[in-house]
Amino acid sequence: MTHPLDLLEQHRLPGLPEPLPSVVIDSHTHADTTEEHSHLDPDTSLALAASVGIAGFVQVGCDVPGSEYAVDLAARRPEVVAALAIHPNDAARAGDGLEAMLERIDALAASGPHVRAVGETGLDYYRTRDADGQRVQRHSFARHIDIARRHDLTLVIHDRDAHDDVLAVLDAEPPAPRVVMHAFSGDADVARAFLDRGAWLSFPGVVTFGNAPALREALRVVPLDRILVETDAPYLTPVPARGRPNAPYLVPHLVRFIAEQLGRPLDGVCSALLANTHAAFGGAWGHPDAVVPLGEPA
Repeated sequence: MTHPLDLLEQHRLPGLPEPLPSVVIDSHTHADTTEEHSHLDPDTSLALAASVGIAGFVQVGCDVPGSEYAVDLAARRPEVVAALAIHPNDAARAGDGLEAMLERIDALAASGPHVRAVGETGLDYYRTRDADGQRVQRHSFARHIDIARRHDLTLVIHDRDAHDDVLAVLDAEPPAPRVVMHAFSGDADVARAFLDRGAWLSFPGVVTFGNAPALREALRVVPLDRILVETDAPYLTPVPARGRPNAPYLVPHLVRFIAEQLGRPLDGVCSALLANTHAAFGGAWGHPDAVVPLGEPA
């Protein structure tokens, strides 16, 4: 079996960052897609993550096969919990098949305690620009909110170029028990609007980019107890690994950057992020509060 560190070198992936002083959780990742891009299977990805203080992750499905994958992985690995959904762009393209897809997501939502969330759902007006497609997205989003509410699951929202309509749909529906804004992309005013609705805001590697000053301004207005961190791997890789494939083991770069932006001690930020993620997703999971060494390559 190839040692995880040898895999990083073999596939020219970013090296391991310095471990965090205490563990945090990646609140949104796609281990299946990461494996396709980076050749890191979920077990290897979890081992690399644990070696730098990442205690686990939320595996997110964006269609029926991906949601089934998330359920299976979370059932097998206690460091993982599952989120299930039809992505808004997939919903817009689904045609007459959408209702069957939504029924399957509803059924998967009852799979067990390793399922913690419905998402990523929401609205994406960047890739879906036609009025009919956007209407279908709003319908699908409302259906996902209902599934989250009935199963007492967290609602994980994808919001791209659609802040006002996301807020409008949220306000029109009976609320989900908990709401997470995935890969938050708004400015400080948008952040305040979602905070007013009780949401946690999850920040990706984009916040470290030089061209994201408005996102950093938004970060600074969010109370520490409402901040989450995520990879959205294999995408949105933080500086200093920007432009290369992302994976949960790179979260320490993001956490250190956030602590610097907030002017807070790193260990306190780590403790807050872990508590926030457990609260946002309905309870604790993951490795104990310690780094798990990899051991040396053979």
